[in-house]
Amino acid sequence: MDEASSPGDPGSPDWPPWFAFAGFGGALIATLVAVAVVFGVAGIDVDDDSAVLTVVATLIQSAFFVGVAYLLARSVARPRSWHFGFRRAPLWPTVGWAALGMLAFYALGAIYIALVDPDVEQDVTDSLGAGDSTLGLIAAGVMVIAIAPVVEEVFFRGFFYRALRTRWSIPLAAVVGGLVFGVIHYDFEGPDGLLLLPPLAALGAILCLVYERTGTLYAVIGMHAFNNTVAFAAQADDGWRVAVVAGPLMLAAVAIVPRLLPSGPAPLPPGQARADSGAQLSLPL
Repeated sequence: MDEASSPGDPGSPDWPPWFAFAGFGGALIATLVAVAVVFGVAGIDVDDDSAVLTVVATLIQSAFFVGVAYLLARSVARPRSWHFGFRRAPLWPTVGWAALGMLAFYALGAIYIALVDPDVEQDVTDSLGAGDSTLGLIAAGVMVIAIAPVVEEVFFRGFFYRALRTRWSIPLAAVVGGLVFGVIHYDFEGPDGLLLLPPLAALGAILCLVYERTGTLYAVIGMHAFNNTVAFAAQADDGWRVAVVAGPLMLAAVAIVPRLLPSGPAPLPPGQARADSGAQLSLPL
């Protein structure tokens, strides 16, 4: 397949939009099969809700999300880290857009709570064993604050959204990307979990817009880590003990790492015309 320019990624491979959905569905199916096989061989009941098994299943899912994205990308061209958004960008403008994105999300969240008053909370920290022991608290904190932001941003912004943007407009790609991001976090234990879908979808869409604006995945990894740090500190008993260490370390990492590692082509300036399929390219912010 020929290579073509893609939003924020000059000269990067042309991933078709169907890659996004194929990757999402393929990763979920592969995860279900792998978990069933691993747990079956180990003689473990897949319905067991112990924290250790939840962590193992989550790590398996994370591996498949990244792995499937890599394999699909490889079918077009040899994947480079900057194809997925791991590239250097001007520090303070990037920080400014990330801060604006978080402010917008928290403002929308406050309005949503005032209007809907959703009486439901995510139980992610409990399911990961945050309340079981000190070791469980640390393990859950690492999963929520460090691993989840990196894996989910690589897939949902670096791969899923970028594949959509090769053909779709910014608003459509951001909305669809946000909805799928919200769905993967939906608690299927009951219908009340649907009340969490709108704010999660809004966060996903905002992350897409900030990624579009900055051209670097480090910005949205930092936003994701910051949000998860606040949530972990609020939801887990004594979660703040882990959050005050893991959160700042993640923010420092996304600021320092891109300046220590080799980087791909710099992202295109916001609003600059790109060799795309003719979609509207100016960011509506």
